[in-house]
Order: sequence, then structure tokens, then C-alpha cells
Amino acid sequence: MTSDLLTMDLQKKWDQRYRHASLSAPNAAFVLHDNRHLLPDKGDALDLACGLGGNALLLAEAGLRTQAWDLSPVAIEALQFRAVEAQYDLQATVRNMSTSPPLPESFDVIVVSYFLDRSLVKSLCAALRPEGLLYYQTFVRDKVSQQGPNNPEYLLAENELLSLFSELCPRVYREEGQLGEVQHGLRNEALLVAQKR
Repeated sequence: MTSDLLTMDLQKKWDQRYRHASLSAPNAAFVLHDNRHLLPDKGDALDLACGLGGNALLLAEAGLRTQAWDLSPVAIEALQFRAVEAQYDLQATVRNMSTSPPLPESFDVIVVSYFLDRSLVKSLCAALRPEGLLYYQTFVRDKVSQQGPNNPEYLLAENELLSLFSELCPRVYREEGQLGEVQHGLRNEALLVAQKR
């Protein structure tokens, strides 16, 4: 299957999912919500693979000039409507991140949640300006339930998030695996807030 056909199939899949999703979707990731206090007062932010844009709306609400990119036109249209309604400084764009990654030193904050494309790691690190922050949260292989994808290509190995972004300085990291009382805490996911030095 060619990459164009694969992209079209992915776009159809996500369009279908977002067509039936609630527009009042919660913020996409715990990582930004609970670590919002680390955001800069001003600057440029990117919500990459934003879906319905819960994180993009939080970034714009915090006063950052925000861009939100996703492969799904359905998700982008819904997010753009919500941003205009709230009068946020937010630009939502249909974009294939795998073929059009962010430019070097173009953002002060990048948020990625529930999306994993290991080929983008170098581009994401390069896209951060000095002192810039990366917020990243996605699913791990060491799960306690069936939440998230089953394909290991889209699941992180133990401590892989730290390894992938080893050139950044970790500020917050959480990955609890199956330790202790598995019905409590952050399970099935790893989260990282890291800074470019």
C-alpha cells in the first residue's frame, strides 16, 4: 500500500471516530492539565496530532499563540469552531505530521498525547526553542487493561519515552507499570515533561 493510500485510510478512520465524538471532549492528556503551572507566560505552542484539541484549547487559554495539527479535517473543523467561539489565539490546521514535521526552533511548547511516531523524535527536539518544553503522554506495553492500542508499534517499551527524548532535560516523568495497587494511579501510560537546554 502506498503512503498516500495509507494516509487516506488513516484520515477516514479518524474522521469517522471524531464525527461521532462529543464536541465537549475532555482535555486530551493528564500531562498538560496537571503540569500547566510549568507553561511559560507567553510564546508559541503546538498541539501535535491534536484530535478535538482539548490540549490546544488549554494552551490558548493560558495565553500562548497556539497551533493545532491533525490529519482529520473533521477534528480540525470542530476545534476551529470551538476556538472562534472562545475567541482564542488558535490556528487549527489539517496536516500530516509524518511528512510535514515542525520547523526547527519554531515552538516554545509542544504537546503530544496519545500519538506515537518514533520517526518524529528528532524533529520534535529540533522544533523546540532553547528552554522550550515538551509535554508527551501516550500508551505503554506494560498495561493493566486493554485501554489503548494493541499494536506494539504504537506502545512504548519500559522507560522508552525517557530514552527517545534523552537529549532533553526531564522535569516530570511518570510510568507506574503494574506496581502496587493497579486500580489507582496513572496506568497504561507514560508521561514526560522535558526541557530543551
